[in-house]
Amino acid sequence: MYRIPFDRVNWTTSSFLIGTALIALFGLPVYLYHYGANWFLVALFFFYLIATMMSITVGYHRLFSHLAFKAKLPVRVFTLIFGACAFENACLDWASDHRRHHKHVDHDGDPYDISKGFMWAHIGWLMFKLNPEPPMDNVNDLRKDKWVMWQYRYVHWIGLVVGLIIPSALGYAWNAYHGLDPWIGALGGFLIPGIARIVVAQHCTFFINSLCHTVGRQPYSTSHSARDSAVMAFLTFGEGYHNYHHEFQHDYRNGVKAWQWDPSKWTIWTLSKLGLADSLRRVPDSKILLAEMREARRKAELHLEEIRQQQQPGQCQRASDKVHELVEKLAANYHELENAIAERVQLSREALNRWQNETRGIMREISRIQLLTPA
Repeated sequence: MYRIPFDRVNWTTSSFLIGTALIALFGLPVYLYHYGANWFLVALFFFYLIATMMSITVGYHRLFSHLAFKAKLPVRVFTLIFGACAFENACLDWASDHRRHHKHVDHDGDPYDISKGFMWAHIGWLMFKLNPEPPMDNVNDLRKDKWVMWQYRYVHWIGLVVGLIIPSALGYAWNAYHGLDPWIGALGGFLIPGIARIVVAQHCTFFINSLCHTVGRQPYSTSHSARDSAVMAFLTFGEGYHNYHHEFQHDYRNGVKAWQWDPSKWTIWTLSKLGLADSLRRVPDSKILLAEMREARRKAELHLEEIRQQQQPGQCQRASDKVHELVEKLAANYHELENAIAERVQLSREALNRWQNETRGIMREISRIQLLTPA
């Protein structure tokens, strides 16, 4: 376990993270017990949660950190304002950390390096100072954006006013309009769409750095710790398909399959149809399938080697022969697709689907093969 001395505690950030979590865990239940929550506060909570989370995923992450698409001014300003309400620092800082994460994933240069432990990747990297602080020399492109720099200068004031004061004021006004104690309404607005929403949004984001580098599938690559998690995709508006994202970080999609839950992808696509976004970057389907085939072949060869190392060679010979046959078929398909890409052959959707379905079928068949007893 990675240990850091107390003299490197970031007391401001730590106090905020711990304080908001304690208020949400203990203060919110007391409020709900005494006063309950009306539909207005609940609706306000979900509005702020969606606006905040989408500003992080669509704005901070895919637009500003990865330049996966271009957006018109209203989209950029909206995501910068509500991104500030997440209290995850300014977009400039966020993007700098995230770009270093991709460049140095699982190594010392990675700000939230999972090899230092789950809690370090989740929240520890925020609560302790690095000495010296790494230079922000990887966001010079964002420094040219006057709105990014405006948010950088006033991020805490934006978060405070829009993320905490306005919900409190709306709670006050709602209760006053309905003849109820306005200060109880203000407290509800502060606690429910304010503090509780901040805690939920932050830890959902943090789980991408921790849980999605610990648990899940790796269909595209095992060269890094990133994993795909459908559960986390649901909780983070599509960010849970992290193995794909680390392989193809500039794609505006994370859930690349049609059935995968990725509201951020759908939002960006919709914005493009409304003329509010353009230059959406997509990885060709052939390259995605090639990565899947490469990883499937590697796993199949490992399975074959495990069978060959069994202590009873007579019993596993049939299993070994069958897996070897399937590995050869997978390798042949891989090389055929690789050559087609190299020669810039125009591949039809039908051909790609056939390769993809055959790859999945081979892997399912290999996973079912255990030790086959001789006839």
